[in-house]
Amino acid sequence: MASGHTAKPAVYAALFGNLAIAVVKFIAAGWTGSSSMLSEAVHSLVDTLNEVLLLYGIHRSGKKPDPEHPLGHGRELYFWSFVVALLVFAVGAGVSVYEGVIHIQDPEPNESPLVSYGVLGLSLFFEGISWTVAYRQFRGSNPDRSVFSAIRRSKDPATFTVLLEDSAAMLGLVIALAATFAADRVGAPELDGVGSLAIGGLLAATALLLARETKGLLIGEAADPQTSELILRIAREQPGVVNANGVLTTHLAPDQITASLSVEFDDDLRTPDIERAVDSIEKRVRAENPAITTLFVKPQTAGSFARARRVRFGLPEPEAGGPASRSA
Repeated sequence: MASGHTAKPAVYAALFGNLAIAVVKFIAAGWTGSSSMLSEAVHSLVDTLNEVLLLYGIHRSGKKPDPEHPLGHGRELYFWSFVVALLVFAVGAGVSVYEGVIHIQDPEPNESPLVSYGVLGLSLFFEGISWTVAYRQFRGSNPDRSVFSAIRRSKDPATFTVLLEDSAAMLGLVIALAATFAADRVGAPELDGVGSLAIGGLLAATALLLARETKGLLIGEAADPQTSELILRIAREQPGVVNANGVLTTHLAPDQITASLSVEFDDDLRTPDIERAVDSIEKRVRAENPAITTLFVKPQTAGSFARARRVRFGLPEPEAGGPASRSA
C-alpha cells in the first residue's frame, strides 16, 4: 500500500526542492549575515527533514498486519505527521524567534543585500513549483471543497502537510524579502530581526494547525458518510438480514478503514447460514471499497444496538412511548 500512496510525488518534489534551497540559503546567510536569511535556511532544512519523515511514515503505514499489530501499521503515518508538526514548532519557529531576538538586540547590517534578493527570488521560484505540485495533488483528491474544508475533512496528512509547509515557505520568503528591503532602504538592520520574528510567528501558526489536524487523525476519525452508507446497503441486501442497525468506522490510514457492523439476522437462520452471510457481506464490501481492510460483524437486535449506542455516546434515554422505546 505504501508504494502506491498518492501523496508521494508531492512529497518528493518538496524534498528535493527544499534540500537544494536550504543549501543555497545557508551559503547566502553566511555571506550576508542576514538574520531573515538564516531563519529561512533553517526553515527549509526543517521542511527537508519533514519530507523524509513523511516518506518514512508512508512506508511504515503500508506494512502488513502481524500478531502484535493485528490491524496493521496504518497509524504510523499519522504519528510521523504529528512529529512533523512538533518539529515545525520547536525547531523552525523556535530558531527563527531566537535569531530575531538576537539580531534586534545586536543588529548587524546586511553586507550584500543584492545576494539576498537573488537567493530569495530564486527560492521563491522553486518553492512556487513545489507548491504548485502539492496544490494540484491536494485539489485533485478534494475537487469540490474549499481548501480549509478539505484540510479539515482529509484523512491523508501527507498531502495537506506538504501544501501547508510550502504555503508557509512562500509567505516566509515574502516576509524575508520585505525585511531585507526595509532594513537596506531605511538603514535599520533591526528590521531584519523583526522579519525573523514574523517568520517564527508564521511557522508557529502553521505548526499549531498541523498539530490540531493530525491529532484528530491519530486519535481516530470516522470515515466519510458514503462509506458507512455503502456498508449498510450491502448488509441490507444480504438474504437472511432483517436489518442493518448501524456501523462504526475508523481510519487507520488514508487507505485503511476498520468498521464494526451491527446486523439483525433472521431468527430462523442457523450458525452456518449466519457464517455464510457474514462472509458474503465482507467480500462484497471489500470488492466495492478495498480501503475497508477490516470489517467486524456483530449479530444484534435493533433494540440492543440502540441501547449500546446510547451508552457509548452518552445519549439520553428515549421518551416513554416514543419510536425508540417501542423498537427496543
